[in-house]
Amino acid sequence: MKLPRIILGKIPLLLLAGFFCFYNTAIQAEDTPWWAKIIGVKSSTEAAPIEPMLVTEDTKNSECIECHGVEGFAVPTGKTGESRKRPLHVDSDIFNATVHGEERCVACHKDIEQMPHKLEVKRSVDCIECHKEQAQKQLRKADADNPVQKAVQKATHYLASVHGQKREDDPSRMNANCWECHGKHNVFPMDDPNAQTYRLSTPRTCGQCHEDQLKEYNQSTHGAAVKRYGKREAAVCSDCHGAHKIASPEEDPVKLAITESCGGCHEEEYESYHETYHGQVTNLGYTHTAKCFDCHKYHDTQKVDDVKSMVHKDNRLETCQTCHEHATAGFVTFEPHGNSHDFERFPQIWIVSKFMIALLAGVFLVFWTHSALWFYREYRERQTGHVHVRLGENGEPAEEECQYVERFTWSWRLAHLVLAIAVMVLVLTGTAVLYSDSFWAPFVMKMLGGAKIAAIIHRVAAVTFAVIFFGHLAAAFYKIFFVLRGKFRWFGPYSLIPNFQDMWDFFAMMKWFFGKGPRPVFDHWAYWEKFDYWAPFWGMFIIGISGLMLWIPNIFAMFLPGWVFNVATIVHGEEAFLAAVFLFTVHFFNCHFRPDKLPQDTIMFTGRMPLSEFKEEREIEYKRLVEEGTLEKYLVGAPSWRMARYSKVLGFILIGVGLTLLFLVLQGFVVHVIL
Repeated sequence: MKLPRIILGKIPLLLLAGFFCFYNTAIQAEDTPWWAKIIGVKSSTEAAPIEPMLVTEDTKNSECIECHGVEGFAVPTGKTGESRKRPLHVDSDIFNATVHGEERCVACHKDIEQMPHKLEVKRSVDCIECHKEQAQKQLRKADADNPVQKAVQKATHYLASVHGQKREDDPSRMNANCWECHGKHNVFPMDDPNAQTYRLSTPRTCGQCHEDQLKEYNQSTHGAAVKRYGKREAAVCSDCHGAHKIASPEEDPVKLAITESCGGCHEEEYESYHETYHGQVTNLGYTHTAKCFDCHKYHDTQKVDDVKSMVHKDNRLETCQTCHEHATAGFVTFEPHGNSHDFERFPQIWIVSKFMIALLAGVFLVFWTHSALWFYREYRERQTGHVHVRLGENGEPAEEECQYVERFTWSWRLAHLVLAIAVMVLVLTGTAVLYSDSFWAPFVMKMLGGAKIAAIIHRVAAVTFAVIFFGHLAAAFYKIFFVLRGKFRWFGPYSLIPNFQDMWDFFAMMKWFFGKGPRPVFDHWAYWEKFDYWAPFWGMFIIGISGLMLWIPNIFAMFLPGWVFNVATIVHGEEAFLAAVFLFTVHFFNCHFRPDKLPQDTIMFTGRMPLSEFKEEREIEYKRLVEEGTLEKYLVGAPSWRMARYSKVLGFILIGVGLTLLFLVLQGFVVHVIL
């Protein structure tokens, strides 16, 4: 009787254990029996889905890190788990140490609406808009130095850059997004070695997309200094291409900016480069001449003495021939960075430069002093009532009969006019290049149609000058050796060859300047007129030969060393400066600006000189003609009203243009040499 009682006492426990076994079996079954459903048992396949949690701007980062903080966390990029996976792991320790460490995840990932995330949602992070919004909150005034304002500018520059443009193969993507350069969850300050934008890390960051360029760069002298030796001062990608304002290197502004960037490190070479025609044209904003990277290569830049360098002595001629197709051996010894400050390296350039400086100083010292003394003495005499050229009420000479003496024939006047125009064109086009760093040069070059057109205009004017010059010589020789055969007096009064009388006239003029003697009288040509005449001969020889060498260097380089072209560049520019300033100061003073001639003298346009003025200034010639009885041959009537009027207008135009050119030349000289 005891055994059944014990068994009966255990029945409740057995029933309870059986129920749990049944329950566990039921919920794991794929098909739940009807009786299990009645008592509320469900299959595992019918388990209730997880209730999604809405994401708000207050959602904490810790909730995101619960999944994304798991190392190896990733999702397949395809439809199966076997496909390539996209990593989604975020190292919270690294993220918290970045510049965004205090930001909430949802501040950037604004497309996330719930956890777990919705499927088929296009994930996007808009760095630009976020930074603009932050800037609007913090910006209080439009201050260019405000760091927030600078951030907005960077974003604007990025959107306008090639990186901010849509890809051709996938218009839905940019060429380069912000995080591809700055990182995603590892954005550190630029001065932090962990940053992708850290100076020494920049090449590697850019090389993620520009692999070929990175390979060349790593083999260059710049890349070796960065990669092997960690030199921060070595050039990296952003130094040449910029950080945000990146444009295609095929565009002219980019080529100019890269060239200027080279000068940021290589200051001495950049300065000497700008002394060459290549650099002057580049400084004007044109890119058809050689720039730094044309000779030294883009990314694979090597030292000059490296056999792989494009400017190595064994490779230099081939490099020159990329632009100068017919370049000869003389090009190899040209000094593209020669300067006039280093006698040991460039003795020829130093000597010629110092000679030209001495010549300029000597000429201007003598003739400006001469003009100043002349002006003072003539002005004082007019104050005391001694007027050398008396004018009537209408401003014309007060000669009763208005008799004139013909001084210049029409051929002289025409040649003078054409020569004056040619010289002014040469000065404008030449000094615009010579002083390319002045404020007016780029504007003038643009008005002329660009550097290429200006070069053509300059050469046309030079040829015109040469035609007039050699045509005058031919006419003079014809007259001397054929028309006046055996009658021409080489040192006579009608010869422009200097003689001893010119020296005595100069001394007499000096005495008059200082009140030690009477004002001297002259014959047909005065000493200063002879100097004005012979100055173009010197200028034609120096400026003409040097200009011809620079115009057709291939021919001259066949038998001349390269340093001669460095010298020719200096001589051409300095002599042109001398000629321009002398013409528009000393020559203008002698002809127009001294008290007896102000405001202008139109003799060279009308060809006629008032008889009263002729008696006063050319007394020796006047007396000789009277004694010979030949004065009547040279007497003519007054120029017509129309000729007189047009001559004055033409004279004022030429004088105005000349003075304008004088201002431009002097301003360019001051900026280029002194400042």
